[in-house]
Amino acid sequence: MNENKYTVRKLFPILLLIICFACKDNKNSITDRLPAKDYSEIIRLHAEGFSIINHGHYKVLTIKSPWPKAEKSFKYALIPRENLATITLNSDEYDGIIATPIEKIVVTSTTHIPALELLGVEETLVGFPGTDYISSEKTRALINAESIRELGKNEGINTEVLLELQPEVVVGFGIDGNNKTFETIKKSGIPVMYNGDWVEKSPLAKAEWIKFFGALYNKTAEADSIFNSIEKAYNDAKTLASKVKNTPTVLSGALHKDVWYLPSGTSPEAQLLKDANVNYLWQDVAGEGSLALSFEAVFTKGKSANIWLSPSYYNSLETLKNANEHYTEFDAFKNKTIYSFVNVTGATGGVTYYEEGTARPDLVLKDIIKVCHPELLPEYETHFFKPLE
Repeated sequence: MNENKYTVRKLFPILLLIICFACKDNKNSITDRLPAKDYSEIIRLHAEGFSIINHGHYKVLTIKSPWPKAEKSFKYALIPRENLATITLNSDEYDGIIATPIEKIVVTSTTHIPALELLGVEETLVGFPGTDYISSEKTRALINAESIRELGKNEGINTEVLLELQPEVVVGFGIDGNNKTFETIKKSGIPVMYNGDWVEKSPLAKAEWIKFFGALYNKTAEADSIFNSIEKAYNDAKTLASKVKNTPTVLSGALHKDVWYLPSGTSPEAQLLKDANVNYLWQDVAGEGSLALSFEAVFTKGKSANIWLSPSYYNSLETLKNANEHYTEFDAFKNKTIYSFVNVTGATGGVTYYEEGTARPDLVLKDIIKVCHPELLPEYETHFFKPLE
């Protein structure tokens, strides 16, 4: 009995040392495999449609508003590649578990292209539906070099080609969530992430979705810096415009069949006009999306408008006149003060505004200020808006 006690006493320091090492190893294992208790949210200043929570060893990106009146949100775990072997998550809790930084991606809207270029990751783009719509010279060079494959139309992506490319993620957008092509892609094991930048309520909120892409490429700091510079340029232009006393009246839109569509007073487009310090004639009319009015209603209110912005897809005064002789009765037509962005295109006809306008609201605002208050920006040349000839 005494001999046993002596043996235990003798071995106790060794046993204690073994236990300590075992506890240390186990502690490291738990730390690697479980999310940190302390977490923080990546700061968003304007955007409401997404959130990014940093759990230390991985991030969780949640898409809250993928389309108007969406009742479902989507949650994705973003795990740095070096942590993949040590992070264990329940895949049933996520719509996708994605290794970052992304090495191969497919996006489906031209509004996604500028974010990739601003972050310097455009070479990770391997496929796009409707490559002719892309106007950027940098990305067009990749298309011409056959680094980016044509995937057909967004409504019916060529899934055979896409599966051959094996992207790590497809960034799509949805009108209502009913996209059979996206469901097919998901079933193949490729995550589909819904980008809801177009649902946001302000120009800066839309631009802030660069942080969505920043999270995918482990470039959060770079995305923050890029957005901050865009926001500053926007606010500086807004401050400059706020000092003028002359606020010209502005008309927008045009007829489609028998309905005149133009921005509601609560739309991002109306926000741009407000920040440019102009008198948009429908700025007090709230609504979701566009207002749908009769020609008579628009003519009564807008006949004497000083400036007519964005008359649908019409690219000249002649095409506008040929479409409807009554357009010539507006003062803006008579005075040739009609401005549009449709004539600024890329090499294959893609309209630059549709690609870059969402990402660079500062340029759009400066364009409108130049058109409406030319004396404020004497050296500035418009980026998107040009007068109809």
